[in-house]
Amino acid sequence: MAAKPWGVRVRRGATTLSFLAPALIGIAVFFLYPLGSAVYFSFTKFDLLSVPQWVGLDNYRRMADDPFLLQSIRNTLWMVVVFVPVRIIGAIGLSMLLTQLRRGAGFFRTLFYLPALVPPVAATIAFVYLLKPGTGPVNHFLATIGIEGPLWFNSPAWAKPSLVLLGLWAIGDLMVIFLAAVLGVPSSLYEAASLDGANAWQRFRSITLPTIQPVVLFAAVTGVIYTLQYFDQAAVAGSIASGQATVGGGISSNFGFPEGSTFTYPLWLYTVGFRYSALGYANALAIGLFVVALGSP
Repeated sequence: MAAKPWGVRVRRGATTLSFLAPALIGIAVFFLYPLGSAVYFSFTKFDLLSVPQWVGLDNYRRMADDPFLLQSIRNTLWMVVVFVPVRIIGAIGLSMLLTQLRRGAGFFRTLFYLPALVPPVAATIAFVYLLKPGTGPVNHFLATIGIEGPLWFNSPAWAKPSLVLLGLWAIGDLMVIFLAAVLGVPSSLYEAASLDGANAWQRFRSITLPTIQPVVLFAAVTGVIYTLQYFDQAAVAGSIASGQATVGGGISSNFGFPEGSTFTYPLWLYTVGFRYSALGYANALAIGLFVVALGSP
């Protein structure tokens, strides 16, 4: 075949670029430029009020000696290791349960999905109230059956598990994804397994789980990325549970309550940047989070 004229190739290339231009401009303006700026400012001492001063790797060296950063990393890793698997297992179990319903399946699907539509801040405030040690309905109910309820968000040992319970309550978004995957498993495979004498657990282990494995991987990757950015619920829970929530100030003095147990990595990054005005160091923390999230798949 004869090569196409140079002018034709140029026109086709220009036409392709013209269609791609809106996306390319958006990526450049809203991703590449902010990322490049964050990388640059991470090598500077910067507080928005003065000219940035180049400090080289000082901000990155500071990360190794920051006790609050190490604590926030431990809390965030705990959430990744516990929160992500619990949500995946809960969503799979709930989707399997819904596929077995003969009546009212649509009603229960809607019922379980609705909590996912509640704004995270409102849901967190409600959970802090429900789990309040002295007057919360949950501890009152536990007391009626002879169980002494824990301190929940007011206890360093129970604060993060309480956040996990909050995540399980709002599991509807992940449930819908797994429900679609489970319904997509060919029924002929289940029928063949039943004829071979396989019980429910064997059918799940040998048929359902391998079939929905790509969805499990997707949920794990997106769950890790989401948990690495866990901010709203931890900030609101710590502030409200302390009894001294900031109103209109933007930065609570009780982030991480109790005893730093809810201090996640993004929460410390936010505190460094907007309470202490150390925006150069905050950008270094942001670059570290970006690298970890980028490598999570």
